[in-house]
Amino acid sequence: MKTTLRMALAAALATGVLSAAPPVTAVSTTAEPPRYVALGDSYAAAPLVPPPDPADPMCLRSLSGYPRVAAEELGARLTDVTCSAATADHLSTPQHPGTAPQYDALTPATDIVSVTIGGNDTDVFAEALGCVNVLPEPYGASCAQENTADGTDEVRARIDAWAPVFGTVLDEIARRAPNARVFVVGYGNYLRPGGCHPAQPFWKQDATYLQGVVDHLSDALRRTAEEHGATFVDTYTPGIGHDICAAPADRYIEGLPPTRPAAPLHPNASGARAIGAVLAAAVRGADTALPKAS
Repeated sequence: MKTTLRMALAAALATGVLSAAPPVTAVSTTAEPPRYVALGDSYAAAPLVPPPDPADPMCLRSLSGYPRVAAEELGARLTDVTCSAATADHLSTPQHPGTAPQYDALTPATDIVSVTIGGNDTDVFAEALGCVNVLPEPYGASCAQENTADGTDEVRARIDAWAPVFGTVLDEIARRAPNARVFVVGYGNYLRPGGCHPAQPFWKQDATYLQGVVDHLSDALRRTAEEHGATFVDTYTPGIGHDICAAPADRYIEGLPPTRPAAPLHPNASGARAIGAVLAAAVRGADTALPKAS
């Protein structure tokens, strides 16, 4: 059963406070809609959430992902090039045949950019594969113990080593879209402290460890955003009480197995709406002149 879960996850996962940033250029209600480009991985693409985006089927991108929600709230003209399983390399190189590098969507006319990236670069979500334990202790192995056996947290060390790469990502976004304001959307609330084994197949210490690793990645994104003049958007806080241990109807992130259409450990439609609303509020907070969608 553990092997089956690993295979299902491998196929599906490939995949608060706002930091200060300069205000977005004012846009009047009679001006052209702001041009918004969404970059990133499956946290943004929302794989398996209906309806699918037919523009690039290999990216498993949804037309209900958080970029669409934010664009509708802001009255923005969206170019969504998010793609499941994307890494920072796929911002500058094609991820699939016929799929352009994500950076290609950026121009000097771009007003707003959102980006969620890093989960695949650092193998954070792949770590969930090694943390699944359907049976209770001691019938299995703790990923928390394995990853910290030598006194150093291997996953957090990978995140820290990768953080400068994200800095170059933000620099390249600024170079290609010099007039845009950039919003770095962090990863969310997956597992409450202690988890909820056996309802979700993560032992108590591993559930706490996994969320700690996700938080460490989001902290790295936050710090790098602040250093490069971007705004960090926290999606952990809005997700409190909506993690995979919540009642199925209350979840923003789907568990194992999913109870609503979405990839495991990814935002469902409710999660995408919540994240999109937080992002839209962040954009408006940076520029109160942006019109509200009617």
